[in-house]
Amino acid sequence: MNHEQAWEQRLTDTLKMVARRPDIKSYVEQTPWLNNLLQRAAGQYVAGENRQDGHAAARRLADAGYKTSLEYIGENTADVKMCQAATEEMKSLIRELGVSGDRVSFDLSHIGLSIETDLAYRQLMKLAEEAQSASVELFISMEESAKTDRILDVYRKAVSHYPNIGITLQAHLNRTSQDLAAIGDSPRRIRIVKGAYQEPTEYAMSRSAALDERYLALVQDAIQRGHRVSIATHDERIINGAITLGLLDSGSAEFEMLYGIRPELSAKLQAAGYPVRIYVTYGHEWFLYLCHRIAEYPPNLYRAVVDMASDEAVEPYRAYIRTP
Repeated sequence: MNHEQAWEQRLTDTLKMVARRPDIKSYVEQTPWLNNLLQRAAGQYVAGENRQDGHAAARRLADAGYKTSLEYIGENTADVKMCQAATEEMKSLIRELGVSGDRVSFDLSHIGLSIETDLAYRQLMKLAEEAQSASVELFISMEESAKTDRILDVYRKAVSHYPNIGITLQAHLNRTSQDLAAIGDSPRRIRIVKGAYQEPTEYAMSRSAALDERYLALVQDAIQRGHRVSIATHDERIINGAITLGLLDSGSAEFEMLYGIRPELSAKLQAAGYPVRIYVTYGHEWFLYLCHRIAEYPPNLYRAVVDMASDEAVEPYRAYIRTP
């Protein structure tokens, strides 16, 4: 690791630590000038604070030919009433989705997993019933490895009743190939990500060429099992590898990318005829999300500084629209 890479790693580790500090988050929220400044930076990655903002961004993307996934951001909610309120917000999002998109994503810890596993399951079943009536997919995101067993248990129990529920798997966890096999060969909806959480080395593989190979092998395995797969990455090595291996040829796979991250790459892939889904977030919990977006790709810090200093409105959706 050279000097520059070492500093980027330190920045990544620091931002992940800052994101988990409630005292820092509280200070930002209670300091108007700082809150407004950082919220401008978050505007590159978060559509806004309310679901109308999320719908508006998703509609623009849908009009440009992209599929979308919408998330009301939040996690590790420790109050039952707040979990119930989050569930009601997501139910409203599902009912209003219409032409804005066909998928809603969320963390189970936003709807009860941090309090009680059965609470998360009950809230998920309410969402699944609403989503089935609206012909909308639900997608469960993956969280820290300490929660993986409970997340998969809730998913397996719920998907036996509602097949419109998808699950996210993290390629960096050593257990993931076994988890994929345990899902079985019945056609399911699978999203594969590298994994953003810091995990002990005995549980997870670090970013490397070997991890890229594992990622592609998981995608191949999922497709061969008959699943529909979202290849959720901005890593061009993996994207090019998936194309070279013909993983998009079956019609069972798509690329999925986060709103505001590498929009020019999304536009390039769409122009080449590949299906591209954009993951759009909205909500008040943007501070944690902003920290993670910079942590996973430290050069995003430069963009954040520019956005904070600029008088122009942050409009990331414009970069997704191809001009003749």
